[in-house]
Amino acid sequence: MITRIFRVRVPAGLHAEFEEKFLSVSVPYVQAAKGLVSVSVGRPTQWAPDEYVMISTWESVSSLCAFAGEHWNQAVIPAGMERYVTECWVHHYENFG
Repeated sequence: MITRIFRVRVPAGLHAEFEEKFLSVSVPYVQAAKGLVSVSVGRPTQWAPDEYVMISTWESVSSLCAFAGEHWNQAVIPAGMERYVTECWVHHYENFG
């Protein structure tokens, strides 16, 4: 299995709007992908006041590639969500143990 961690920095004035769209657009978009095992999201804390996270677990690299395409190591931003992204990062980990 592969864990994908998507981190995104969102301007403070857009947090409430982003959260609604993150849950109604981005999460369902990922949930519809074949090979997804789980997905969870997190909101900012005092240590990263503008950063959100989506953690998804995938059956395999091939299922992740089917979702994210050839450049699966880059962010997948659903249409209309790019306006909230100041910057973002994607990290991948092979599950073990």
